[in-house]
Amino acid sequence: MKARVLSLTGALLGASLLSGCKVGPNYKAPAMPAPPAYTDDGHNGDWSTAKPADGVDRGLWWSIYQDDELNNLEQRCAAANQNIAAALHAYEQAHDLVRENKSSLYPTVSLGGSASRNRASNNAPLRPSNVASSYWDFLIPLNISWEPDLWGGIRRQIESSAANAQATSADLANTRLSLQGLLAVTFFQLRGLDLQAQLLRSTLDAYTETLQLTEDRLTGGLSSDSDVQQAKAQLEETRAQLIDLGVQREQFEHAIAVLVGESATGFHIAERPIAGDPPSIPTGVPSELLERRPDIAAAERRVASANALIGVAKSAYYPTILLGAGAGVQSSTISNLFNSSSTQWSAGPSASEVLFDAGRRRAQMDFAVAQRKQATALYREQVLSAFRDVEDQLSALRVLEQEASVQDKAVSAAQKSTELSTLRYKRGLAPYLEVLTNQTIELTDERAAASLVARRIVASTQLQMALGGGWNSVQLPPN
Repeated sequence: MKARVLSLTGALLGASLLSGCKVGPNYKAPAMPAPPAYTDDGHNGDWSTAKPADGVDRGLWWSIYQDDELNNLEQRCAAANQNIAAALHAYEQAHDLVRENKSSLYPTVSLGGSASRNRASNNAPLRPSNVASSYWDFLIPLNISWEPDLWGGIRRQIESSAANAQATSADLANTRLSLQGLLAVTFFQLRGLDLQAQLLRSTLDAYTETLQLTEDRLTGGLSSDSDVQQAKAQLEETRAQLIDLGVQREQFEHAIAVLVGESATGFHIAERPIAGDPPSIPTGVPSELLERRPDIAAAERRVASANALIGVAKSAYYPTILLGAGAGVQSSTISNLFNSSSTQWSAGPSASEVLFDAGRRRAQMDFAVAQRKQATALYREQVLSAFRDVEDQLSALRVLEQEASVQDKAVSAAQKSTELSTLRYKRGLAPYLEVLTNQTIELTDERAAASLVARRIVASTQLQMALGGGWNSVQLPPN
């Protein structure tokens, strides 16, 4: 019996050699033309932020800012952020589904056992009188069943689930990129507030000196009480602005705490003002963006997954063939259960074909085709959005650099004007209102300049995100 079962199993497995056909369209990635170069890639005027930097490690893309505290926070975000953990578990589920689908390529083997006490009717027809009406039935069956993938429906299902698993892997990378990018943006915005706070503190010192000057002049009869009250109002208003920054700073701290997977309670980042210009970011050519953005890769893999499902739907038009075999031992007594005379077996194929389904398979086929068209449209939209994101940040860097240059000139002029008006006021040649007006303009210009420092570095971070950070499609898991 064992030899027959093994022979039959070998025949079933050998039949798999016939299952090389896969119905349905083979996948071809959607065509998406890319421009030869970015519009603002350092070729407009004298702007040169986006210089080649191929030696930069693009994996830990945030390390280009050379900030140890940011590096530490980014590592903590990757390890403890709960949204990243959820995306990881989503990928694990998709990978497990691939394993489940692959199991359908192989036979199913089951082994059972039963023991039952039975009683036959004494009035049953054709029952010999010498056969007992009560008896035991011991049974140990071994069953093998297999549906050969003659039309490729199972393999197309595996192809679809594998592509979907790759898409969820890209989703994981995109989640990681988005959250680590958000962390960098929030971190630099917080450092920008620290720069604003530093500016306001130095301004408070200057305003305190001005208040003392007006009080001294009032004592000497050279100024009015109105001048003193205006100086006090200006000083306290500036102090209120400094306090107001504390609200925004704590909110940024709390946001960073959540991003690194920690409670906002007790979380604190030491104050350190932002400084310097944004680093050069390697942009590459636009065609590389299709390989460097995980969201684009995820969209493309979902097109591949939808394409394979067309083959799954098309395989339903072909006959279903099932190969099965069963063997075992059966006896009314345990002592005879394993005798050769107690063996039994059966083997044979079965086939079925749907003759009429009222258009169900046609509807499933049309549904799969529409799914692929939808996925293709979403992929192309994602590519267009990616090009836009890069262009947005490149133009932002260019414009903000020009604005910062002009703003620095405004700050210099305002500082000089304040210096001259203060000197004129000390000499009694100008009213205090002139000093007050120039100081207000100076502070406004200085805060605008400080804001531009943070905005430029934030724009460079957002450019890193738009370019895909350090990700590349070769990091996708194999099918």
